[in-house]
Amino acid sequence: MNTSNFFEKQTLSSRVKANIVAEYFPSYAKIISSKHKPRRIGYYDLFAGPGKYDDGNPSTPILLARNCVKDNFLREHVWMVFNDREYKDALEQNFTQEFPTGTFTQRVYFRDQEVGTCQGINTFLVTDTMENGKNECPAVLFIDPFGYKNIDTSIITKFLSFWGNEVFIFINTKRINPAFENDKFDLILRELFPCSYEDTKVNLRLKRTVPERLQFIIDSLGKEYQKLVPVKGREQVYYTAFKFQEEDSVTTSHYILHITKSRRGFDLIKQIYTDFANLGTIFDGVNTYTFDPKLGSQKSSLDLFDTKSENIDILKEALYSTFRGQTLTALEVFESHQIKTLYSRSHYTEALRRLVNEGRVSSWYTDGKRHSVKVLLNEDCHVKF
Repeated sequence: MNTSNFFEKQTLSSRVKANIVAEYFPSYAKIISSKHKPRRIGYYDLFAGPGKYDDGNPSTPILLARNCVKDNFLREHVWMVFNDREYKDALEQNFTQEFPTGTFTQRVYFRDQEVGTCQGINTFLVTDTMENGKNECPAVLFIDPFGYKNIDTSIITKFLSFWGNEVFIFINTKRINPAFENDKFDLILRELFPCSYEDTKVNLRLKRTVPERLQFIIDSLGKEYQKLVPVKGREQVYYTAFKFQEEDSVTTSHYILHITKSRRGFDLIKQIYTDFANLGTIFDGVNTYTFDPKLGSQKSSLDLFDTKSENIDILKEALYSTFRGQTLTALEVFESHQIKTLYSRSHYTEALRRLVNEGRVSSWYTDGKRHSVKVLLNEDCHVKF
């Protein structure tokens, strides 16, 4: 695909996409290192681009580095590996202009390999970094291809099998949708959906509208990783999607799909998605957070994000039904329930506060401090249903 015009001017959607990843990674790194400080923490971007648009706006590599350079621990431990077949030289120049060699303790790598044909990339991603039961280089992999042909589910699955590793996939479902009706894409789609290609193809035809088909595709892809990625003990695979609407129509443009085995990572990405979503969404089991560039770049409030508070009302009733008669900490309520839903930390806080205001739940603190709000999601706030 010709990408020569893509980096001329940054769109609102591109800015949001870059900021989601750039804001997520530093918090992820702190979570990962809270129990074990690995020798380094990786960020791998296989389609990194030039780092800046022609209009001067930074893209993901530079935004992420800016967020990491502010913190001493991240500056010493983060290891960034950038690859781009077309823009490697431009990226290296733009990056080192702002972050000269030595800014980060770990050497920053720039490569120009062809994803999908370079065996070295696959070997790099599946290299076992576990030592004595600990991952000495947990990493986030970001895949932002111009299409879907360069996404190898088996390689990503192996990468995700190592403790702490997570993936962001920016995927064009609009291209995948018609590809299911064209036999020449059969092999590519089987690689993308190794467990469910046949079922996905059949069930996709039962969806009446294009939005339903696109949502079904991204949901099916997330479920592929739930089936394929090995888990241990209480682990499970969580996937969460963020939808981008078209700039000039009501249709869906792309999705970001985030995949993790970490409960805290699942919590974190939902909160970041909440911060950037600007379109009301009703979580009906497979729905997503959404950004519509036609509405501008304003960040959502709870009232904007939860159209007519429907999400909060649904959640508070679910909480009351699940925990009725029990006394727990607010944090226990959140942590035990959020792993089964798309609701973020903000939704749970608001839902519990509304239940308290309605008199259906009582709350108190055990830390001896005065609090201006009735519920905080911590161990000192107790709630009785």
